[in-house]
Amino acid sequence: MATITKTQSDTFKVQIRKIGIPAITKTCKTKAEALKWARLIESEIDRGVFIDRTEADKTTIGELIDRYIQEVTPLKKSAKNDRQRMLFLKKYYGHYKASQLKSKHIAIYRDKRLAEGKQGSTVIKEIGSMSHLLDISIKDWGIPLVFNVATLVRKPKQAKGRDRRLIDDEELILLQAAKNSKSPLLVPIITLALETGMRLGELLSLDWNNIDLGKQTAFLPITKNGESRTVPLSKKVIESLQAIPRKINDSRVFWTWKQPDSFEYTWRRMLNKAEIHNLRFHDLRHEACSRFFEQGFNIMETAHISGHKTLQQLKRYTHLKTEDIVNKLNAQG
Repeated sequence: MATITKTQSDTFKVQIRKIGIPAITKTCKTKAEALKWARLIESEIDRGVFIDRTEADKTTIGELIDRYIQEVTPLKKSAKNDRQRMLFLKKYYGHYKASQLKSKHIAIYRDKRLAEGKQGSTVIKEIGSMSHLLDISIKDWGIPLVFNVATLVRKPKQAKGRDRRLIDDEELILLQAAKNSKSPLLVPIITLALETGMRLGELLSLDWNNIDLGKQTAFLPITKNGESRTVPLSKKVIESLQAIPRKINDSRVFWTWKQPDSFEYTWRRMLNKAEIHNLRFHDLRHEACSRFFEQGFNIMETAHISGHKTLQQLKRYTHLKTEDIVNKLNAQG
């Protein structure tokens, strides 16, 4: 039974007592609001669906984000980027009580970010971070939210994936420019990217201790998708690796660059000198995967080398040449 009393500050305090349930209280601005809330809670209790929202009513999204940054973010491979994203979300959502956050608030945020010119993929990551925060809050921290409202929001469309491949004699020009550069490791890192499809981060963390020249394999203990994998190495890669000068106090293969940013500077400077336009280092991964298919590797073999977990992911990185498919069809005839 609900009891409603007027307070000295002209608000209305509601208290609901029910056998087997701790007393539930809430302060409302008007009596009508108090009556409406009391009826809602009593109805939920009678139907057996009541959830005590007290903690969700007093905890802000900002407080949840602070805890997330402290406990969850450090466990992520891209902790720095995750922290920046969560702090940005805190500026927008931090003042909301956890119980007040609705799917419409996230939808408004989505539309605002898109109107600012942000890519759909960026906004999807931000909504995904909010969704993970709410999931952790519900499942691990016991914040009594009925459901994860971020999962109800329609995701924006992603831009069409890049299909940039090396054309004409670009590979020769690229390798020659790498030879002419001051970095002795540019040619081998480009060669490995084209032969293995490894990501830049995987190449920069590649360690001599995880390479078996005899078996022609390279073990990657940490990858973007969080799983380890062993990459087969061609004879061309083995020859390239054997020619690399090693550093005594650094077991990394590509010890010249500690971070992707420093490599990207070297990469852009080389492209400018070579007058090659609109080519990202990640495009070499596209090129490698496409070549695997053109060489006759099947989907499972290509995925084993590249580390893609689904066909849909692999399709985004693979762009076959139609004329090669025609030649293959003619050969079968």
